[in-house]
Amino acid sequence: MSSRIFTVPNQLTFLRLGFLPFFIIAVHYRRFDLALAVLIIAALTDGLDGILARKLNQRTALGAYLDPIADKLLLSSSFVVLAMNRQIGWWLATMVLSRDVLILMSASVILVVVGYRPFPPSIYGKLTTALQILLVFAVVLFAITQWPWLRHVKNATVYLVAVFTVFSGFHYCFTVARRLNEPHG
Repeated sequence: MSSRIFTVPNQLTFLRLGFLPFFIIAVHYRRFDLALAVLIIAALTDGLDGILARKLNQRTALGAYLDPIADKLLLSSSFVVLAMNRQIGWWLATMVLSRDVLILMSASVILVVVGYRPFPPSIYGKLTTALQILLVFAVVLFAITQWPWLRHVKNATVYLVAVFTVFSGFHYCFTVARRLNEPHG
């Protein structure tokens, strides 16, 4: 993995981070059409940076850390600003943010106490993230369109996000505890 910083994929990730305030402002001012446009552009740049990193052989250590951070910042901010605008419940935003804080604190403690240990995301963590992204898109799109079928998708996805957020959080804790008891080598 290269140590280069200003690769094309990393620049796309920085660009995605730059979209974050525009998304927050658009939702705050209830310009859900602009918020949806920012989400779509962010999703495209997220997919494109991964493809380019592989195709151009520009995978970097910075990109490996920065890409998931950009995703988490956008998702976490989305849940907070959507809750502030009463598009989702605070209970769900609190669950999502609490899980992220739990994982971040666990990773920090592990890093300090036992040093770096890789904990790749589980299938449950990936599914949780996918459901969270789907919910944010559904909420923003429903704010624009008010399609009745989308209300059902949105409502069902709220509960799926809640269940998988809790489950994947506990799964992460148990997996970390088990892996920390294994010999490191």
